[in-house]
Amino acid sequence: MPADPGLAELTADRRLRRLELSVTRRLDGLLQGRYRGLLPGPGSETAGSREYRPGEDEVRRMDWAVTARTTVPHVREVDADRELTTWLLIDASPSMEYGTAELDKRELAVAAVAAVGFLTGGVGNRLGAQVLSRDGLRRFPPRSGRTHLLGLLRALLTAPRVGDHDPPPRVGGQDGDDPAPPGPDLADGLAGVHRAALRRGLVVVVSDFLDGLPDDPREAPPWETALRRLAARHQVLAVEITDPRELELPDVGLVTLVDPETGRRRELWTGDRALRERYAAAATAQRDQVRQALRRSGATHLPLCTDRDWAADIVRHVHTQRRLAAAPPRAARGGVA
Repeated sequence: MPADPGLAELTADRRLRRLELSVTRRLDGLLQGRYRGLLPGPGSETAGSREYRPGEDEVRRMDWAVTARTTVPHVREVDADRELTTWLLIDASPSMEYGTAELDKRELAVAAVAAVGFLTGGVGNRLGAQVLSRDGLRRFPPRSGRTHLLGLLRALLTAPRVGDHDPPPRVGGQDGDDPAPPGPDLADGLAGVHRAALRRGLVVVVSDFLDGLPDDPREAPPWETALRRLAARHQVLAVEITDPRELELPDVGLVTLVDPETGRRRELWTGDRALRERYAAAATAQRDQVRQALRRSGATHLPLCTDRDWAADIVRHVHTQRRLAAAPPRAARGGVA
């Protein structure tokens, strides 16, 4: 299925209609099971029992009656709550404005938010959001209804980009500028969601997760502790947004790379094959560092890339999560990505 045209080519209202049509048409089968949502819900309505999966199930969900009767540990299966509160943390920092394919990373993040909003938008369900940008953390209180979701999407689509008004912050280096004051980072955004999301529910973090990654891959990113704290209380879905040019350099001669977060520049000769190979190896190690941090945090990982069919990737993810939830323990452990 071909990828959607760039959202930036359309007006805000036309982009909203395009997003809504893309989600409702292409994810129609998933919308019929909206109370199952993007992840099997924590819920409170008993729906049977199944064998306990060490490392995956919470001990507090043990079904002691069935365990005593069968002498095999079992946990209670529950249906998702009919009233679900979903919190979104949307990374709108300058690094999310990069893109070399059909969509840039920010447009893909908005598409992911639209999918989450429509998939979790059942009757009585509420959606809240916090948008992290270099100017601060913008909050959208949890509300229900299509009007609220479209208002959030419109705010994301019309938010100013770096370069619309002011130049990006510069850091001392070859240009000799003073360091820009640091804005809120991803850890601050996660802590804000943790304070706001008082009731157990679903938290979706949409980001490239590049914020503050240490050079040593053995070190934990600064946002990992905050994400682990969220995952201890809520179901957490981490939507990782990437672009193919972040993973490898094209052979196009002399290029100037600009760090969108700081404005620091560096010129590279991409005709050097060894340089391109070192870059690809470092980029691969960086993405693996992110994946490992998300896994340690207990978050479910959904990678989306600007050159891929994002709707198809979301469909595959939801089907995989439902299959794992219904699979026997041995098959489920072997199928975890």
